[in-house]
Amino acid sequence: CIRDRHLAALARRTVLGERCPACRKVYVPPRGACPTCGVATAEQVPVGPRGTVTTFCVVNIKARDQDIEVPYVYAHIALDGADLALHGRIGGIRHDQVRMGLRVEPVWTDGARHPDHYRPTGEPDAHPDSYRDLL
Repeated sequence: CIRDRHLAALARRTVLGERCPACRKVYVPPRGACPTCGVATAEQVPVGPRGTVTTFCVVNIKARDQDIEVPYVYAHIALDGADLALHGRIGGIRHDQVRMGLRVEPVWTDGARHPDHYRPTGEPDAHPDSYRDLL
């Protein structure tokens, strides 16, 4: 099953997407069908692990049952090789320094099924043209 393969890859700290055979876009997480073309997808491709912040928001309200200090940043992150941004928390940087184009990488915790958050890589910011279609 698509979901099981995706979760198994995440357990290995690898992210898999699926490529549409018609438009060639890669979607993360895999969906089994292209949301643009409606065509079944089966080709799995590794993406990331690094990516680019395409848009973000600063959260100023503490979430119940979450041990995260406010303010914090929640962002759309386009993993390298993917054609759709996913959601993730940004850490390792002050909230007022997060920006569109910021290059980030996942931070995993032991036993987690997905990254705890994403932190800056130190790479130069991505050019806006590289993520314009993902906004």
